[in-house]
Amino acid sequence: MLDRVADALVGPDDDGERLDSFVASMPGCPSRSACARLIEEGHVTINSTSALSKSERVALGDRVSVELSEPVCEGPLAPNPDIALDIRYEDDRLIVLSKQAGLVCHPSPGHVEDSLANALVARCGYDHLGLLQGEDRPGIVHRLDMDTSGLMVCAKDDEVQHALQGLIRLRALDRRYVVLVHGYVAPETGSITTGIARSSRDRLRMTVSDEPGAREAITTFTTLERFEAGPRDEGYSLLECHLYTGRTHQIRVHMRHISHQVVGDQLYGRGDIRQNLGLSRQFLHSWHIRFDHPVSGETIELADRLPPDLASVLESIQARSMGRTEAGGDICPQILSQGLPDSATAKG
Repeated sequence: MLDRVADALVGPDDDGERLDSFVASMPGCPSRSACARLIEEGHVTINSTSALSKSERVALGDRVSVELSEPVCEGPLAPNPDIALDIRYEDDRLIVLSKQAGLVCHPSPGHVEDSLANALVARCGYDHLGLLQGEDRPGIVHRLDMDTSGLMVCAKDDEVQHALQGLIRLRALDRRYVVLVHGYVAPETGSITTGIARSSRDRLRMTVSDEPGAREAITTFTTLERFEAGPRDEGYSLLECHLYTGRTHQIRVHMRHISHQVVGDQLYGRGDIRQNLGLSRQFLHSWHIRFDHPVSGETIELADRLPPDLASVLESIQARSMGRTEAGGDICPQILSQGLPDSATAKG
């Protein structure tokens, strides 16, 4: 629930100023980086119309409104040593970990001291994490949704954080996800390229859009295994998705766009718990990551098996399998218990 709305008129001195800078100057608003995130998340309007970009310019007479809820920590975060971290690779510059479902990456309303960032502060210390994403996001390089599990990279200093973000922009940090979707996906491979923007109807949701403020999103997929339809569903398909961009909810939005919603997705999927095979979170797992270490140059390549809740869902429909594709024959054993050791290692 929102606590309040900050409201201001643009005066002569602020005519033409960037929106994020103007919002940060409004009484009661947080830092400029935090205001930029408020804009990105759809909490800022100009003349009652949702702002499209933090770099928009305000004009004399504009009325800017900002929805503010619980304050997000602006200074050093409280360490939380009670959050378990499943570390898969670590050196003095970066960490690769497997994030559990249900854990948010950084503080947000309702999750001020129980985020991954709080756990990283407890492990590394606030002064030994990259801060380029903001003081409330120490170490965070890229995010996974709260209920998405799997591998992600964290940085221990600004230099490595900047370099890793550069690899993402250059599409040189390879991230692959396993996802179970509703329906029979006929192609062996496919590519989805659209714009994605925040929904004007529901600010918690993203949507495919061709509006000027939409950002390009590219997802490719490979079909791994298909499952026959049952008496109360239309069957399922197991896919590997490869991200070329990192938009909010990208895979979930793209799967909905092609009418193959992610099983268990509470925001973009289907409400029938039977069709969702008992899942109350999306069947989406970051299973594989590969990149060249920004300092040592060694190739870091790690794979992560499915967590028990997702593995049990696959087991429950295994009798309905129509067979694995060639790619599935390679990947499925790796994401199940027989395919990976308890911990993976980097390659020199």
